[in-house]
Amino acid sequence: MSSFSWLFTLLPSSAPSLLLVGLVGRQLGLRVGLQVVQTVTCSRLGSPSAQGLFQDGDVVIGGLFSLYHKTPSTAHDFTELPDYKPCTSLQNLPLQYIYAMMFALEEINHSTNLLPGLNLGYHIRDSCGLHPWAMQAALSLVGGDSTNCNSAPRPDYSVGYGEGIGERRGDRPVPLIIGGSSSIAAKILCNVLGPLSVSYTASCPCLSDRRQFPNFFRTMASDIYQARAIAQLAIRFNWTWIGAVVANNDYGHMAVKVFQEETQGKGVCLAFVETLQRENIVSDARRAALRIQASTARVILVFSWYTDVRELFLQLAKINVTNRQFLASEAWSTSGDLLQNLVTSQVASGVLGVAIRSSPIPGFESYLRNLKPSHRPDDAFLKEFWENEFGCSPGANRLLQKTYLPPCSGTESLERVQNFFTDTSQLRVTYNVYLAVYAAAHALHSLLSCPNRDSPPGNNSATCSSPKHIKPRELLQHLSNVNFTTPQGELLYFQGTDIPAKYDLVNWQNTPEGSVKLVLIGRVDGFDLNLNDSAIQWSTGSNQVPVSVCSESCPPGTRKANRKGEPLCCFDCIPCAEGEISNTTGSLHCERCPSEFWSNSEQTACVPRQLDFLAFNETLGITLTTAAVSGAAVTTAVFVVFILYHQTPMVRANNSELSFLLLVSLKLCFLCSLVFIGRPSVLACRFQQAAFGISFVLCVSCLQVKTIVVLAAFRSARPGAAALMKWFGPGQQRGSVCLFTCIQVIICIIWLSLSPPEPQADLDIPGLQVTLMCSMASVVGFSLVLGYIGLLACTSLLLAFLARKLPDNFNEAKLITFSMLIFCAVWVAFVPAYVSSPGKYAVAVEIFAILASSYGLLLCMFAPKCFIILLRPEKNTKKHLMAR
Repeated sequence: MSSFSWLFTLLPSSAPSLLLVGLVGRQLGLRVGLQVVQTVTCSRLGSPSAQGLFQDGDVVIGGLFSLYHKTPSTAHDFTELPDYKPCTSLQNLPLQYIYAMMFALEEINHSTNLLPGLNLGYHIRDSCGLHPWAMQAALSLVGGDSTNCNSAPRPDYSVGYGEGIGERRGDRPVPLIIGGSSSIAAKILCNVLGPLSVSYTASCPCLSDRRQFPNFFRTMASDIYQARAIAQLAIRFNWTWIGAVVANNDYGHMAVKVFQEETQGKGVCLAFVETLQRENIVSDARRAALRIQASTARVILVFSWYTDVRELFLQLAKINVTNRQFLASEAWSTSGDLLQNLVTSQVASGVLGVAIRSSPIPGFESYLRNLKPSHRPDDAFLKEFWENEFGCSPGANRLLQKTYLPPCSGTESLERVQNFFTDTSQLRVTYNVYLAVYAAAHALHSLLSCPNRDSPPGNNSATCSSPKHIKPRELLQHLSNVNFTTPQGELLYFQGTDIPAKYDLVNWQNTPEGSVKLVLIGRVDGFDLNLNDSAIQWSTGSNQVPVSVCSESCPPGTRKANRKGEPLCCFDCIPCAEGEISNTTGSLHCERCPSEFWSNSEQTACVPRQLDFLAFNETLGITLTTAAVSGAAVTTAVFVVFILYHQTPMVRANNSELSFLLLVSLKLCFLCSLVFIGRPSVLACRFQQAAFGISFVLCVSCLQVKTIVVLAAFRSARPGAAALMKWFGPGQQRGSVCLFTCIQVIICIIWLSLSPPEPQADLDIPGLQVTLMCSMASVVGFSLVLGYIGLLACTSLLLAFLARKLPDNFNEAKLITFSMLIFCAVWVAFVPAYVSSPGKYAVAVEIFAILASSYGLLLCMFAPKCFIILLRPEKNTKKHLMAR
């Protein structure tokens, strides 16, 4: 037989037939060369009765199921027709699907509300899981199963019953097919055939495209919803590092794509994606198992067929990987083969999976257990099941039997038989088949519900049809609009191609007997996920949720820092800088505290900053206070000595009145430093700078007047300069000191009136403690005060330097020169030290400058005099002082 002769045997020799051949070839990926065919003999191969089940009715519904899993030896060659080498190894679960369809049809036929007066029949065929077989079976269903092709449907695909000559059982074409059993089979049916198809397991999202598949419906939700449900589980349990093993086809690739789209921006990453190819399943499963073993991901998403998963678990068992949490797709989450496999129980305990929703069908279990070949002599599928289950061949005539099994009556009971066929505890795909039949029946009911349906076709109204003249185009409209409540109380309607998505969430749990059972722990309704977390038994064997992360979540007080070249889920935790906090787990950024607040030691909260100032009770404050008080005490002591010895030449020399005024001003300088210590207040801030400025101007003014007097005295000794001293008498000296001091007073009054210092916290300095100090609102005012003191000091230094070598045994100008040098050095060093010192240390620098300069003046000016007065009284004479 030629490469495509089996297609030509199914079709009449007409132009539409040739077009259909081209469409079939394109769908199957075959190259079709159209040739001029003069004569085509169209006939069927094989016996129709041996290929399916048929029951006549007013309307016959087609059924396309994949009952066998061992294909013919030539099935891999799609150019050969597989009729002569039938498939083997009948599967019990798909067999249950067939009888679910029959059971639903019997319920409908006995119903008084649904299609009353009409009897639905069925024509069920096996596709053997092969696309060519599915095509052959579908063409037989659509075109009728006659031995010649003359009764094939007309180009408009309208279905007529009882019009052919010599019509046999199974010859009638069907307006609607329940099937196919896979997404690829569904695509073939939709692209090639005109009649409608309602699939019960086709889940490819591509089938939701109504423009490409206008005549397709399904009672199985799109895979998009289960992939989204698994993504929601990952987000719910904070699994951010997940491995994926998927089938190397649209089913697996779609799952990865939807999973990544759903988790984008949610902190979930795929550690790896491994694919499984059916043709290379052993090597692919071994590679995926090694990848799982090497990865740090503890949660593994598996989107593949259960036979592929079985091989994967076998490879994992060989390398002793038993501590992974698996997320299962509906393709294997309820697989009985895996649940009963000992290897699976070792590797994949605690599996959490999405499953096709289950629902009971009342009366269905009793219907199955009452099936008997003796009551269904034409049921070849039930006969083969009986042979497999009971080891005998039901039938009366052994001579006609084709098997070598002993005969039996076919009346054996199924009451104690426990297998997938009789198990109705969780009806999933079976329930989808049941719903598909009811959806078809309601569409037919809507289409055929008109008073004159038995009248000739020409008299029918446009909104209804006759059982003898059903057009798929009309049935399509009614099927799109079905909206009914099933006998189980479920509302069913189509949203385009699909029904509302509903899934079960199941968990594999170990039993005390050592087996694995399937436990329902939640449901998925569209995008809503309802889950009983406490009912889950995890892979760890406890209720503790497994942890699967690339990096542990960053605790409060730290932030995430992504690792270069690695996924976003892999990161390091960096402590927040001082003054910044993060108070949530897994924070991306640290937030800076307001200026009045600072971060605590853990960088988790902003706390009010503590006010700090130079206090009397701290070490630095005590030290400076002691120095200031000591300086004032020493100055007082010198003052007392000078009073006691005020009649001596040493005291009376160089204007004793200015010496006493100088001692008073030095004492004020020592005491004004105490105003800088303690908590700043508005009054203290204004008084301290004024006291400091005036005290030092008074002190320096005394020294300057003293120097001027010394110079004037020696100048007056020269001929013609006797009148010079009258300008520097005691009154003029006091007036000069008063004048110099008043200028500083005026500067201070203007400064404090316009922009006085105010107590203010220095918030620019980092740290929990913030310094409260007197803020210089006007730098100009403070600069004028310091500048005026500096001007007087420099003038005094210059005059004293000029008078340092005047001929006198005790020249006071030398003492003034040394004291002014120390004074100027201290205050020149003060400016940069004050500017660079933080907080209260700036105040300490200013106090130190005041004390240092005051001690310098006191020691330089009065230490030599007190030494002579107290320890060298013989030198305290006028003769000694006047000696050159």
